[in-house]
Amino acid sequence: MDYKDYYQILGVDKSASDKEIKKAYRKLARQYHPDMNPGDKRSEERFKDINEAYEVLSDPAKRQKYNSLGADWSKWQQMGGNPGNFDWSQWMNGAPSGGGARSATFEDLGDLFGGRGGGIFSDFFSQVFGGAGGGGQNRNYRFQTNPRPSQDYRQEIEISLQEAYHGATRTLAHDRRKVKIPPGVKTGSQVRIAGGSPDRGSGVPGDLYLRIKVQPDPRFERKGDDLHSTIKVDLYDALLGGEVNVPTISGDVKLKIKPGTQNGQTIRLRGKGMPLLRSKGQYGDLYAQVDVQLPKLTAHQRALLEEMRRAGEGGS
Repeated sequence: MDYKDYYQILGVDKSASDKEIKKAYRKLARQYHPDMNPGDKRSEERFKDINEAYEVLSDPAKRQKYNSLGADWSKWQQMGGNPGNFDWSQWMNGAPSGGGARSATFEDLGDLFGGRGGGIFSDFFSQVFGGAGGGGQNRNYRFQTNPRPSQDYRQEIEISLQEAYHGATRTLAHDRRKVKIPPGVKTGSQVRIAGGSPDRGSGVPGDLYLRIKVQPDPRFERKGDDLHSTIKVDLYDALLGGEVNVPTISGDVKLKIKPGTQNGQTIRLRGKGMPLLRSKGQYGDLYAQVDVQLPKLTAHQRALLEEMRRAGEGGS
């Protein structure tokens, strides 16, 4: 009977924390889950090994016993011992301390791979810990019944244009996890939270996909990564030139108005649009359309304009 290196199976160090072991298990279990690899016998066997390794390393009593076994096994090999002659007697069928039935932390592998009992755990596990493998009696475990695979979950979430510009944070209702929404997302963008699905069908959670919907903003119209707005310009500034405040999503900026600026003319402000998703430091542009504001004329102003009109007609 061969020794099984559970740490190597999960790809973690012997000093790994419970959190690191759980993270490695979830990643591998999802990767090799039979639903993800239909008909692949290698994946089925790998999935069994992964669950078996997690069953041992996630249980403090089993892990302690396994670590002791590993130390003895290493000494035996270093002394040139033949693995086939290793003395298993002190380890065989030694149920871990604090025994008794408990729920397994993963889905019913017996149902999944055909029949309960035999084949759930390896001979190695059965000899060291007792249990279901190698013809064992499944005495230490009771498994979930009628398992179903976890499903990915999709949920729509609304954010403001300001949040789409700066980024946002949301707290998931089902597990209070905080989720960051990156700057630059658009309506239709999806944010994936690995293992965040509220569906816990098999104990290996699916992913949560947040579908973004950006709410309309009264000041700006978004087109791709560019923004469009309207700015009010005084008639005299439009005729003679001047300076106006232009609202942008990151704050007001001063803009020089050239003499003779026409009503409806569009002025481009580079880099004052939305941040480009996944392109840090890059932004779209803001296109501001001029809306010339006509003043209420006094009698004197009207007289001056009439004089200007007559002068213009005379010059033509």
